[in-house]
Amino acid sequence: MVCEQKPLGRWGANAHPMTLVAFDFDGTLSDSEMMVLLGEQYGVANEIGDITARAMRGELSYAESVYERAALLEGLPEPEAQAAYEQVFLRPGAADLIAALNDAGHTTAILTGGFTPGVEAALAKDHTEVDHVVANDLPVADGRLTGDAEGPLIEGTKDDALESLCVETGTDLADTVAIGDGANDLPMLKAAGTAIGFIPKPAVRPHCDVVVATMSRLQRVFEEDGLL
Repeated sequence: MVCEQKPLGRWGANAHPMTLVAFDFDGTLSDSEMMVLLGEQYGVANEIGDITARAMRGELSYAESVYERAALLEGLPEPEAQAAYEQVFLRPGAADLIAALNDAGHTTAILTGGFTPGVEAALAKDHTEVDHVVANDLPVADGRLTGDAEGPLIEGTKDDALESLCVETGTDLADTVAIGDGANDLPMLKAAGTAIGFIPKPAVRPHCDVVVATMSRLQRVFEEDGLL
C-alpha cells in the first residue's frame, strides 16, 4: 500500500471553512462494481466486462458504454436487480469517515455514474447518510428492467454536478474537496478546491493533490489538515 501526501495548505488546524466533500462511489467509497453485480444476476457479466473494456480503450464514450450495458439487462426481474444492489458495500472505515464529516458540519455528497438503489443499499447497511446523492437509475416497468438508463451522470459530467451542488448549498467551489479514482472523476477532481485520489488510475494520479489507499488514511489526511 502506497499513500502519498503533499501539504494542502488550505485549512490549518481549527481554521477551515465549512465545505462540501464529494465522493465518487464505485471504486472509491465502495469496491463494488454495480454493473458487474447486475450482470452476474442475468448471466451477462462477461459481455458487460467486454463493453467496459472497450470504453476503457476509448472505443466508446462513457454514455455509450452505459446504454450498451443497460441494454444487456433488459428483462432482469426487479427482485434480482435488488439482490445485486444488496451486494454493494461501503469500504471499511467509510461510514466512520462520513459520520465524522457530518458531525463536523460539512456537506457530504456522492456523485456517481452508478445507480441510486445500490448506493442507498450500501449506506443503509452501515446506518450512514450523506446530504446529497447524484446518481443514475435503471428504469423498471412491469417488474423488470427496461434496458434503458437515465440520470444526470450519463451524458452530464461530475464537474457540472459539483458546481450545481455548490450553488444549491452556497459553497464556494474553492472550498470543495473531491475524492475519486477513475477517468470520469477527472472533471470533478480538476474543478474542486482539493483533489484526492483513492487508489487512482494512472491517468488520474497526476491531477490529485493527495493520494490515499484506505479510508482510515483519508480520515487522517482530513484530521492533519484541519478539516476534521
